[in-house]
Amino acid sequence: MTAPPPDLKEFRIEFPGNGLAHIVFDAPGRTMNVFSEAAIVEIGLIARWLEEADIRGALIRSGKATGFCAGANLPEIWAAYDTIMATPTPRRFRAAYDHFFRLSLALRALETCGKPVAAAIAGLALGGGGELALASHYRVLTDDRHAAIGLPESLVGLLPGAGGTQRLPRLVGVERAMPLLLQGKRLAGERALEAGIAHKVVKAGEDVAAAEAWLLASPEPVQPWDRTNWTPPAPADVSLALAPVRSAALEASLGHYPAVFAILDCVEFGLPQSFEGGMRSEMTSFSHLVLRPESRAMIQTMFLGRVDYERLERKGALPKVAAAVVEMVKSEIREASAAAPALASAGFSGLGQAGPLRERQQPGYWIESVDQAADAALAVLRRIHEAAQPLTAGESEEALRVADYAAVTQAGYPAYLGGPFTFRSANWR
Repeated sequence: MTAPPPDLKEFRIEFPGNGLAHIVFDAPGRTMNVFSEAAIVEIGLIARWLEEADIRGALIRSGKATGFCAGANLPEIWAAYDTIMATPTPRRFRAAYDHFFRLSLALRALETCGKPVAAAIAGLALGGGGELALASHYRVLTDDRHAAIGLPESLVGLLPGAGGTQRLPRLVGVERAMPLLLQGKRLAGERALEAGIAHKVVKAGEDVAAAEAWLLASPEPVQPWDRTNWTPPAPADVSLALAPVRSAALEASLGHYPAVFAILDCVEFGLPQSFEGGMRSEMTSFSHLVLRPESRAMIQTMFLGRVDYERLERKGALPKVAAAVVEMVKSEIREASAAAPALASAGFSGLGQAGPLRERQQPGYWIESVDQAADAALAVLRRIHEAAQPLTAGESEEALRVADYAAVTQAGYPAYLGGPFTFRSANWR
């Protein structure tokens, strides 16, 4: 007699009658699954149930036609940031660590539950959805180009904090993992199969049967990194492999995007460890990163603002303030031509020159430094902010997010600062 399944709302458990359990991700009231606070709790409950359940294995699939899982619920991360920042400064890191580590622990419990777990992926598995797929022992992808696994957290100033920086390079190697981790690239179809991120690619509609066939073959439910013959790479070898990647990232970003370097640190310091040590090292970096203003600014603009912009653009209803802010930013940059080198060093694009590289040994990031370039750039940023204030009259928060996104994508405003309206609320010196 199997243990009774837990009471779930984000997932449901179905029994097809072949000794398996289907774990169906079907978030109520949403067109696409996301990892909400409730879903994180339920994954932990499912993992504990699987330890005791009298079943042969578990198949994770989506109950949505739109995809597997689009990732984290970023508005909830935004709310968690507010709560954490309201705590006394000495306790903020621990508050962040304890809050965000829950998904890491839940996925670790899933992959060590003692039952084989397969994922049938017929759509996008991004962010937390990608990490759920990677925590499964076997992954089947459909050959639809929309069925892909990706970890795009760096695009919104974060890192894959539920084991993604540890599982992915262990599966596909450091070189193949870097474009997915640093640039938000996705792998689909034969490319995912070749890289080792997927075990099988099938035609649409055949994914569940393929995953069930693997589960019914009584496979050993152990991840590669938990096998007794797993040998972690030497620290020196990981550092050597990452050295050119780190140099290229520094040249491309000028050191402005701490998520990039936090990801590199996660891989460099976590990969030579046991998986348990690596996931805790990852969460240490994530907890420091999520408290920085860049992450908040990029969630506000490059996620919430982008979603609003694309939705309103489809309707032909973009607010006039968006175009006005783009022109204002361009005008202020033209007026500040003497400060162009400083603006280039601050990450403004389209100036016809590159900013200076920061040395790795220099502490902090550009905005925290005290030098003439940073001061000159801050002066222009504050002037842009002041010029933007009259444009806010009567505008909604949504319209201002849209305007910030337009300033970043159309006027060269640095994404890590979030745009002139987001910049006003960030914790810059």
